[in-house]
Amino acid sequence: MEVRKTTQFDNNLEEITNFIAHDSLNRALVFINDLEDFILNLPNMPFKFRKSIHFNDENIRDAIFKGYTITYFVNLEKEVILVLGIIKYKKGF
Repeated sequence: MEVRKTTQFDNNLEEITNFIAHDSLNRALVFINDLEDFILNLPNMPFKFRKSIHFNDENIRDAIFKGYTITYFVNLEKEVILVLGIIKYKKGF
């Protein structure tokens, strides 16, 4: 199964890593590497994580990674996992 990332995911990740890098560039790089490993393991058990609370679709999942929610779509027909975005919960939103 192939993993693809959307432009939205890339934009979200850039914002997050820029924020982390303000404190520590090394921590930002470790975060990116750990996240990449996490995402590349999704095909092993694509339905391991909960059904997304934002969508009414069994194929859209929310994975929690270091306090961030990664939303992804599992397309079994095309054998693709499409990583849609990554967000951090913000109180008041």
